[in-house]
This record gives sequence, structure tokens and C-alpha cells, in this order.
Amino acid sequence: MNSTNKAYLFAGLAVFFWSTVATAFKIALRDLDVIQLIFFASVVTVLVLFMLILVQGKTGLLVRQTKREIIRSVLLGAFNPLFYYIVLFKAYSLLPAQLAQPLNMVWPIVLALLSVPFLGQKIGKWSIAGLFISFIGVVFISSQGGWSGFQNTSFTGVLLALSSSVLWSVYWILSVRDKRDEIVKLFLNFFFGLIFLAVAMYFFSDFNVKTGPGLLAAVYVGIFEVGITYVLWMKAMQLSTNNAKIGNLVFLAPFVSLIFIHFILKETIYVTTFIGLLFIVSGIFTQRLDRQNKKHDEPKTA
Repeated sequence: MNSTNKAYLFAGLAVFFWSTVATAFKIALRDLDVIQLIFFASVVTVLVLFMLILVQGKTGLLVRQTKREIIRSVLLGAFNPLFYYIVLFKAYSLLPAQLAQPLNMVWPIVLALLSVPFLGQKIGKWSIAGLFISFIGVVFISSQGGWSGFQNTSFTGVLLALSSSVLWSVYWILSVRDKRDEIVKLFLNFFFGLIFLAVAMYFFSDFNVKTGPGLLAAVYVGIFEVGITYVLWMKAMQLSTNNAKIGNLVFLAPFVSLIFIHFILKETIYVTTFIGLLFIVSGIFTQRLDRQNKKHDEPKTA
């Protein structure tokens, strides 16, 4: 198997696992509260990432962290997993999975907007167009099958799902400036985030949980939301000769996710959910036209 086929294999596995986690979120939230789900999932993620560091022989990088890098990981750990997943899982607790999952997908559009104040980038016409296209998608998804569906939609949940995209975008902007090894950086972020979560568990939740589907789902989330799946995706990008094509595969995840949501969670998938998802993905691709035009406009060197 050549490197291109391996890249598609690793990317396909990553997309498959990411397609299942929305269903796992809802199963876990049947037995666990939001903080419990994040805490136990993060415990598993930290263990998985540490084992990967051991296997890859990167333990030396952990002990060579500077004071500034530790402080940065403490800050990033507050964003992810603490704030980001509290907001996201609260949205999942208030909304059907078929609503919460696509609404969280608008983060590339939010990222383009936040890049203006944070990174000093200019927002182009295609980014503005993409924002409006994605907003139409949000309206379709929130309708839950028609205008009458708005009455059954938790707008607090919708706001939280969209807010999670803002938190993820801020985390991404802060993280992209951090040039440390990706696995080591992610491990430290989750390690310090886990300390914050332990405090939150002590004051606002309970460490004692029953063994059952909810806890097993939390373990599954810890393995496949960030841990192993993230490494599979990074491996795919390293092996690929065309990262743009591989990167576009991630947009298959929300559509495949609807299959699991329907057959496992028994949610009736509305036509408006599918239409709204198409609008959101179309908005993301429209926003990318600004980046392509910027590349074409750059002066060529000899």
C-alpha cells in the first residue's frame, strides 16, 4: 500500500470515529452530568496521549518544558477541555444530537471572523458570503422539520452550540501560535484541564458514578474524540501529498454521523437537518475562496 492510500485509510478511520462521537455524547449524558462526562473522558484522553508519548519516545520533551510553555498549557487547558466541552456538552444535553452536532461545525466561519482582531487578517467578501450561507443552514437545522419545530427548539441549546464554535476558534488561534510538538502540547493541555475539571467535580458534581453504558460511552469519547483519532488524522496529513483533499474528508463526518444518530439514538432525521448541514458546509467552502484568491494574488518569485 503506497503512502497516498495509507493517508486515505488513516483519514477514513478518523472520519469514521469522529462520526460516532455525537452518538456517544448523548448516550453518556443519559447517565452522567456534563462535568462528569468531560472529567472521565479527559482522564482517558490523558492516559491515551501519555501512552502515545511513551511509544513515540517523546518523554524527554515533557521534562524540557519552559515556565512560559507550562503557563501556556494551563491557559489552553482552561479553554480545552474545560470551557469548550462544558459548553458543547451542555448544548448536547438540551438539543437532539442532529441539531447540536451540525451547529458546532460553523467554527471555520467563526475562525475567519476572529482572525481579524486576533491575527490582524482582513475579512474578504467570500468570508462574509460564507457567514450568511451558514446562517441560513443554522435556521434550517433549528426549525426541526418546519416552522412549527422552532417551538420545540431550545434556543439556549442553539446559542451554546454556536458559542462552542467561538471557544474552539479562540483555542485554535492560541494553539496555532504554539510551535511545540502536537502530541506533547495536547497532552499538557488536557493534563492541566483535568486538574481544573477535578476541582469542578469536587464543587459542582460527584466522583461516584455507576458502571454502565454512560461511563463506557465516556471512555469511548476519551479514546476516539481526541486521543487515537487525532493521531490517525495527523498521520494521514503527514502521509498525504495533497492535504487539501484529505482535509475535505472531514466534512463527511457530520453526514455519516446522522446515520449513527438515526439507528442508535432512534432520532428521526429531518429533511431540514440535511438541508441545513449542506448550507453550513457550503458556507465553509465559500469562505475558503478568500484564501484561494489570496494565494493567486500573491506575487510570484523567480
